[in-house]
Amino acid sequence: MNINIHPLILLLLFPGGLFLLNTGLFYEWVDRKLVARYQNRIGPRWFQPLADTIKLLAKEEIIPEGVHKGLFIALPVVALAGALTAALYTPLFGFAPAYSFEGDLVVALYLLSMMTLCMGLAGANTVSRFSLIGATRALTQMFSYEAPFMLALLGPAMAAGTWEIGKINSFASENLWLILAQPIGFVVAIVGLMGKLELPPFDAPEAETEIVAGALTEYSGRGYALFRIGKNVELVVGLTLVTAFYLGGFGNPLEFLLKTAALFLILAGLQSLFARLKIDQTVGLWWRVGALMALFQLLAIILGRYLGLLIQ
Repeated sequence: MNINIHPLILLLLFPGGLFLLNTGLFYEWVDRKLVARYQNRIGPRWFQPLADTIKLLAKEEIIPEGVHKGLFIALPVVALAGALTAALYTPLFGFAPAYSFEGDLVVALYLLSMMTLCMGLAGANTVSRFSLIGATRALTQMFSYEAPFMLALLGPAMAAGTWEIGKINSFASENLWLILAQPIGFVVAIVGLMGKLELPPFDAPEAETEIVAGALTEYSGRGYALFRIGKNVELVVGLTLVTAFYLGGFGNPLEFLLKTAALFLILAGLQSLFARLKIDQTVGLWWRVGALMALFQLLAIILGRYLGLLIQ
């Protein structure tokens, strides 16, 4: 019986699966290290995220009273599975996507939303007041940042004339960097990504000084570790999408690392520059400004293409 192991290597080892999980831990360390340096601190050592994950996986998972046990255990798994599945459609590390089809951009964006949905359900499933407040904030912030982030990624898709992520990456590699043609979309995508991942200053849903750990207050051990790993994977996938769409794409691992490192400098700088925003500030202002900015850019793209057809 002949078995083609090449697809299995792509999915389980490199560039997906285990390699992606370890890359997520590495990116978490880079983010924490850069923020620490910006704040004149030393920051963690390179193995700290891995050590924290191993420690959490080895700990006992305590299931509190009054929760649906099956839902409590399944939500972290579903959240991580959604992030890993979205990675199948992205050109990770400059390699072609493991699987692609026309319209995979829409599917990937929906899969990236599963993390926030699972966190909201996780908080609502417990009886803790901190978890319930965190879940409410997470879902409220999701509605404010998911739509502008999606609209910001639709601009390059419309410019490329396709909804397939791999083809958009190829289009960006062969043409002018779209950050020059669509600067508004780039700004909206960066802020939207930070809001999706609840990075400072948009970390009101998990504010430690207010609501302990937000929606994940009652989670410990394996469940909390899976949620953390899922967020790290989403960070890698999100940076991949923004880089592929706005920074000229990439065709090799070195180019991928250089461009995502540049984005990391921006993200870490924004995290260090601003203090935490209140939930009404993160939701009300950005929902009006971010969505309108993204829609204005899409309207400009549509008008530009229409005028171009008239001239031809």
